[in-house]
Amino acid sequence: MLVRKALVATIFSIAASVAIAHGDVTPQVVDVSTLKPLGDDMLETNPYVGDKEAIRVGSSAYNQNCARCHGLEAISGGISPDLRKMNAECDSFAGKKAKEQCKAEMDVYFRNSVLGGKVRGDRVYMPAFAGILSQEAIWAIKAYVETRSFE
Repeated sequence: MLVRKALVATIFSIAASVAIAHGDVTPQVVDVSTLKPLGDDMLETNPYVGDKEAIRVGSSAYNQNCARCHGLEAISGGISPDLRKMNAECDSFAGKKAKEQCKAEMDVYFRNSVLGGKVRGDRVYMPAFAGILSQEAIWAIKAYVETRSFE
């Protein structure tokens, strides 16, 4: 019985440390020297959609900063939202203009989420990357995520 209690206590201890560690990610700076500079004014839409170099940089940046919570290859393991679903609703709109407007709104949501992080009460669910990731890095990550199909 004592062994069973020790095992249960160990399992709860590990589960608690995983839950606390979820928001404890050290953001990594991304080398964007091979990308077209975007300037200081934050853009509203992703200028790197379909850009092969941005997708390459974004893949690396995603793996350094996002994969721990959002999953390898942008396939969520259930801890955090599956980023491949971001534009899925937009694709369901019939009109081209409605799709484009929806995707532009998703770009702003993504950018703001990355910059500001996600905090509820005193719990950090996602760290803020403002001052760490340049807008080039943010848009490169978004360009990469958009290449990942949701099945």
